[in-house]
Amino acid sequence: MTAKTEAAAQAKSGYWHESARPLAGLAFVAPLLLTYEAGVLWLGPDAIRNAADVWLRLLLDLLGFTQYFLLPIVTCGLLLAWHYLGRQPWHLNWSVLYGMLLESLVFGFVLVLVAGWQGRLLAGGPPVCAADAADGAAPLAAIVIAYLGAGIYEEVLFRLLLLSGAAGICRWTGLSWRTSWVTGAIATSLLFAAAHYRLDVTLLNWHFATGHGEIFIWSTFVFRSLAGMTFSTLFLLRGFGVTVGTHAAYDLFTLLV
Repeated sequence: MTAKTEAAAQAKSGYWHESARPLAGLAFVAPLLLTYEAGVLWLGPDAIRNAADVWLRLLLDLLGFTQYFLLPIVTCGLLLAWHYLGRQPWHLNWSVLYGMLLESLVFGFVLVLVAGWQGRLLAGGPPVCAADAADGAAPLAAIVIAYLGAGIYEEVLFRLLLLSGAAGICRWTGLSWRTSWVTGAIATSLLFAAAHYRLDVTLLNWHFATGHGEIFIWSTFVFRSLAGMTFSTLFLLRGFGVTVGTHAAYDLFTLLV
């Protein structure tokens, strides 16, 4: 093996590369996924389901797949398929999970600082939660579980599925990969922000309305759009695991503010 080839092999086996692999992302997210699903079953009527979770299950129901545990199984399957199609090696250095946890906490805390600064500058209020606002009267356990679900399933929907799909469509139209990813990130970040608000739209004879979500406020919409861009950047540079961890860490940190 030449020195150049050896250096390339070492770079691909280093923390930065290994922690971004889909297999590492699956190993990192699996405990959060199990905690969320078990928590929802344990809380029963007190459980708060994230909107992305509801939409993904509704899509599966419309396709005829009504099994309750199918969504987490599909989530794991998508990550395994991504790993396989990327021809990644099927070994995992478990020590990278500690670094991914540290990264998630650091990125989540930085996002809290940015949210606090933006909130004081534009709205004079506390940091905005990237997830749907939880009912203040809900049990603390229900809120924590809901925020874990937001970190997982919002990233599955908006980054793993929609961002990847949007970039693929843009690339199919002839755009470069870089332009496709940037375009997809902007579009899905705006969609991510809009999904947190109540909608009531009438176009011609078509009416669409949602009964859940917050009242639209420009300051929170701007922050959530920027948060969406941040999560998209992390997804592209640091992989699915760190993105989910950062999202969940930020939402949970807002409980302390």
